[in-house]
Amino acid sequence: MKQVRTRIAPSPTGDPHVGTAYIALFNRCFAHQHGGEFVLRIEDTDQQRSTDKSEADILQSLKWLGLDWDEGPGCEGEAGPYRQSERSGIYSEHIEKLLENGTAFHCFCSSQRLDELRKLQMENKQQLGYDGCCKDLSEGEVRKKVAAKEEFVIRMNIPEQGDCEFEDLLRGTVSISWSQVDMQVLIKSDGMPTYHFANVVDDHLMEISHVIRGEEWINSTPKHVLLYEYFGWDQPVFCHMPLLRNPDKSKLSKRKNPTSIGYYKDMGYLPQALLNYLGMMGWTMPDAREKFSQQDMIDNFDISRVSLGGPIFDIEKLDWLSGKYIREDLDDEAFLEQFAEWAFKKEKLMQVAPLLKQRVERFSDVASLGSFFFSGLLEVNETSFQHKNLSAADQAKILQFSLWRLEQLGDWQRDSIEAALQSLAECLELKIRDFLFPLFVAMSGKAVSTSVIESLSIIGLDISRARIRHGIEVLGGISKKQTKNLEKEYRGLSLE
Repeated sequence: MKQVRTRIAPSPTGDPHVGTAYIALFNRCFAHQHGGEFVLRIEDTDQQRSTDKSEADILQSLKWLGLDWDEGPGCEGEAGPYRQSERSGIYSEHIEKLLENGTAFHCFCSSQRLDELRKLQMENKQQLGYDGCCKDLSEGEVRKKVAAKEEFVIRMNIPEQGDCEFEDLLRGTVSISWSQVDMQVLIKSDGMPTYHFANVVDDHLMEISHVIRGEEWINSTPKHVLLYEYFGWDQPVFCHMPLLRNPDKSKLSKRKNPTSIGYYKDMGYLPQALLNYLGMMGWTMPDAREKFSQQDMIDNFDISRVSLGGPIFDIEKLDWLSGKYIREDLDDEAFLEQFAEWAFKKEKLMQVAPLLKQRVERFSDVASLGSFFFSGLLEVNETSFQHKNLSAADQAKILQFSLWRLEQLGDWQRDSIEAALQSLAECLELKIRDFLFPLFVAMSGKAVSTSVIESLSIIGLDISRARIRHGIEVLGGISKKQTKNLEKEYRGLSLE
């Protein structure tokens, strides 16, 4: 029997997501339950959005949860390198094979033409997708355009009729009409592969036997199946896991729920509790117990026990489970040690110390003045936000715009935070004191406190995001219609 090898392939373009940890856990358990190997690969083909910091955060978060990998960055094996940005020669070699056998083609269509095509298809209520304009260009025409240095991408050919059928470990036979599948770009104009192409090439060369991923990739699977066929390779076993859901059954997203692993770490959840909770997402132990270790899960793992109903990510249930771990697994000494490790990190305290030192007269003042640096969500109400110049709606708008602005920052430092908020205040034509008021309240629970700019930089994006969202809800929230209007207004601002 072929050795079981699974993989997780996060993209380093943002915060480490609990959904990534969820899929990683099930991949790791499946591989180790079968005596196989779990591989970590960094899919950094998006060179504009990929960052070293994001990659480091992802690796650190997975290790914090206990999701170590058998092969990958820092644990090299024969299938490396494990970053797609270091595998460009491999992709160039393989795309040439598809061009030679006619299963891929050069596309010279401009972005303007593609935009017009999409607009026309939408107006006529047609299936969106590339129309094959360049598919039948002769070799001579292609050579001429390439020699003239016309910009191009490389797309894959798609059958014009029939259906693609593939087997899913959880869902059985899945059938998707080829008419629903676009002529996917395989190589972008910058020479980098798209996810779909690099994913298939890497999975084959890394001998991945089972591709266990989220159900959002089901509609892309025909492209992957076809690429395996074009290369003449055996395809892996596909298994599409149900997506994590918000309580309202919508896809888990940072707009409605904290999704960053860093948030749960900063909030003081035990990593084993969070991992246990992710294991409960759509899967149950044979004896139905709710508290179990990762090793318990591996020992008892049977992927057929995964329920296809969208698992609900319920913070209250996570709180209950984390409390259970704290009470049952930590004696008093361990509790104090782990609490101190979480709360009294010297690096953080050295940032807080100068802010508090300037405002206290005795050490007993420290707790009341600085407790918000070590808290989660704060107890604020509408009265907390009372202001002579700003209505609740005005302040909700300031908080929402500030959140969008802060989430765009690539560098979470005091100066960049100050510049971002200053420019936003100027665009909204608000005095900086008035503009910062709702942020003071959301971040510290008070109208006056230590510098809100300093506080944001110390507390970090994950907790800051949660507090700002909490403030918006306290102020009455923002409806879907209001959000659309605010998004339009925000995009129209002349932000630097």
